[in-house]
Amino acid sequence: MTEKESSSLYSEDLAPVPQSDRSWGTWNYAALWVSMSLCIPTYMLASSLIEGGMNWWQAIITILLGNTIVLLPMVLNGHAGAKYGIPFPVLARASFGVKGANIPAVLRAIVACGWFGIQTWIGGFALYLMLKLWFPSLENLPAIFPAWVGLQTGPAITFILFWVLNMAVVYRGVESIKKLLVFKAFFLPAAALALLFWAINASNGLGSILTQPSKFTTNAEFWHYFFPALTGMVGFWATLSLNIPDFTRYATSQKAQVIGQAIALPASMTLFSFIGVVVTSATTVIYGHTIWDPLVLAGKFESKLLVSIAMIAVAISTLATNIAANIVSPANDFANLAPKHIDFKIGGYITGIIGLFIFPWKLIADPNGYIFTWLIAYSGLLGPIGGIMIIDYFFIRKKELQVAQLYQTSGAYTYINGINPSAIVALLLGILPNVPGFLVVTGILDKAIVWAWLSDLYNYAWFVGFFVSGLVYLVLMKKRESIRN
Repeated sequence: MTEKESSSLYSEDLAPVPQSDRSWGTWNYAALWVSMSLCIPTYMLASSLIEGGMNWWQAIITILLGNTIVLLPMVLNGHAGAKYGIPFPVLARASFGVKGANIPAVLRAIVACGWFGIQTWIGGFALYLMLKLWFPSLENLPAIFPAWVGLQTGPAITFILFWVLNMAVVYRGVESIKKLLVFKAFFLPAAALALLFWAINASNGLGSILTQPSKFTTNAEFWHYFFPALTGMVGFWATLSLNIPDFTRYATSQKAQVIGQAIALPASMTLFSFIGVVVTSATTVIYGHTIWDPLVLAGKFESKLLVSIAMIAVAISTLATNIAANIVSPANDFANLAPKHIDFKIGGYITGIIGLFIFPWKLIADPNGYIFTWLIAYSGLLGPIGGIMIIDYFFIRKKELQVAQLYQTSGAYTYINGINPSAIVALLLGILPNVPGFLVVTGILDKAIVWAWLSDLYNYAWFVGFFVSGLVYLVLMKKRESIRN
């Protein structure tokens, strides 16, 4: 056993992937993003913009711009994974220290737990809508939760059942999800196109849909909504922009990960979002009010058999997405806490338990909460981490890492007791400007007692955090180098 393999920081799950085992080419990364983009939250992302007041082209441009912006940190952070074969928690050790890396890893993991909870809620609610058609009494079960929980008994039962199914897949291993991913790859595009066809047909053509006006009466109203919405679009993939090395570590080349992501991420997100925009706009024409949740919309169809098939298929495809997107990475992040004691399965169970207590039904209860509370809030945490890691890798390390030292408790990345103070200070200073705005949005602070310009910074949370933390980290590390020299 080598010195690295005997280290408490080393495990097979976190070990560098040897070049001989790297087989992901350009189209693998393109397929990854097509698969990741084709999910219910993407549809809800687009439809929430329509519900928020945008017209169809305003929503599409916002989504395209947001995903083009987030592509840059995605590709930059992916560079180290492709070059050295290391996952995100190990790469974070270079900037935060071998122990300090647990901070960004846990922050990233907790956000993934939130996404796990949201996807599990979506899958469980799909089952509820299906069962309710056949067993109407399910809707009227006596309440077992206090009012502040905001959860009816029927949806709670199917949510727990779907959660157990997710945990069973974790127990059996990710390999068991492969067939479901294939099913999703065929079903979800077909279902999305069928829904698009229904919307166009029921609305008597695209004309009435695409002429739906914006709800904003002035330019000031539009821009006031646009900037936080754009931040939310960037925040949608802020998680993956950090842990993309978990996937690029399998790349055959830098070219494969860069081109694969560039051709697929903005395009697939925009195309699938377009379907969400069209269908959501159509609901205003058909029903007289906007229905932004596709599950609620599907529940309005008259055929019990059609709704049942659709809901079961949504649940299956959601299960596949959930395991691939929201279990693999946080499992690695939690494993980084204690590599010798926490393996993939235990990390997956931890993710599942936290996902229960995040109250995902509240996170997506309304479009404003989805964008302004959930997406923007966590982007304010993850933007600073991305800024620090990119500055460290490209400007401090010049893309050169001592890989063996990343697995040693005493080495080049030990700093002070395993923690880099410069990274911690930069992280805190990047998060701090967004805190007042978050407290105002969530109602903890009265808007009247916070300077308007300070609370408005929250609308740009990811950007503020990314640039403030990146700049502070660069200054502190350059100062550290000058003192050492």
